[in-house]
Amino acid sequence: MTGAAVRAPGRAGVRIGPIGLAWRPRVFWYTVASLGAVLVLVVLGVAIGSTWIAPGIVVRSLVGLETGPDAFIITTLRLPRVLTGALVGLTLGIAGALTQTFTRNPLGTPDIIGVTSGASVGAVAAIVLGGGTYSVSSLVLSGGIPVAATIGALVAAAVVYGLGWRGGVQSYRLILVGIGVSATLDAVTSYLLVRAKITLAAAASQWLVGSLSSTSWSSVWPLLIVAAVAVPIALATSAALGIGQLGDEVATGVGLAVQRHRLLVIALAVVLTAAAVAAAGPVGFVAFVVPQVGLRLAGTNRPPLLLAGLLGAALVLTADLLSRAAFPWQVPVGIITTVIGAPYLIWLLIRHRKEMSR
Repeated sequence: MTGAAVRAPGRAGVRIGPIGLAWRPRVFWYTVASLGAVLVLVVLGVAIGSTWIAPGIVVRSLVGLETGPDAFIITTLRLPRVLTGALVGLTLGIAGALTQTFTRNPLGTPDIIGVTSGASVGAVAAIVLGGGTYSVSSLVLSGGIPVAATIGALVAAAVVYGLGWRGGVQSYRLILVGIGVSATLDAVTSYLLVRAKITLAAAASQWLVGSLSSTSWSSVWPLLIVAAVAVPIALATSAALGIGQLGDEVATGVGLAVQRHRLLVIALAVVLTAAAVAAAGPVGFVAFVVPQVGLRLAGTNRPPLLLAGLLGAALVLTADLLSRAAFPWQVPVGIITTVIGAPYLIWLLIRHRKEMSR
């Protein structure tokens, strides 16, 4: 063949030094739209309260151009709650996308495989065993809940991974073991609540439904630090996650250390989930719903991590707005996300059953 060489068709990409990323316009634009929605929800979340503050004043206060009583209300009273909600949704969304991808199963979320239950046990133990003078807020200020939740999540993940190991880890085995471990840990949580003093049991019960009502800047900083460290590492595993979708034999054949990569993914999911649970309690169904929504929006073979995180932030912020504005009393945000997520779980199970029966 003579003349100019013919370029082989391929997917467009972006190269940053040694790192090559596939260019998917659909994923990019949905991610940008989700980021815009999160920013709008942040402004609305700060503006809505016992007294309405104009969005223009909110924006001016956030960029440091406004002073006075409104600025104090915005930066000291309302902004920590909104930022905590956004970070909780971001971390849970990415954690869910990580676990659903490496298990290759939409049920493979931190809620199902025991990570959330482990974090809850650790946090509730810190609350009810911390002494009669402690409350949820004081433990958060002293750093007790984040440490306890992380330890509980790590122990639960280690137990599930160990019991699910049979020369490797298969997704169905991991999920089945995780369901059993979650049930056991939930029973431990119930036992701790029964044995606790009534005031501590009430505080722990309110925290267990997932709530942003007691958040402050001391809740934001640990979560922000975890997100700043773990989220970039999670995004860096995106290429390996894509290779893992091809199956263990193919992934091993192209040089991916499959089990080591899974351990890294589990560790990232555990840290992200524990940080979210420590800040706001186990906000249900976020890690389950938003990766699947992101998968369908993007049209990819796995949930895009950043898109899932931003959708999680949007979901939690929307639920928080509804909990404050749609009812005459404040409803814990975890109840709203559960009401949204539980029907989706039922629909997914029915759809999967129909597909299996064909």
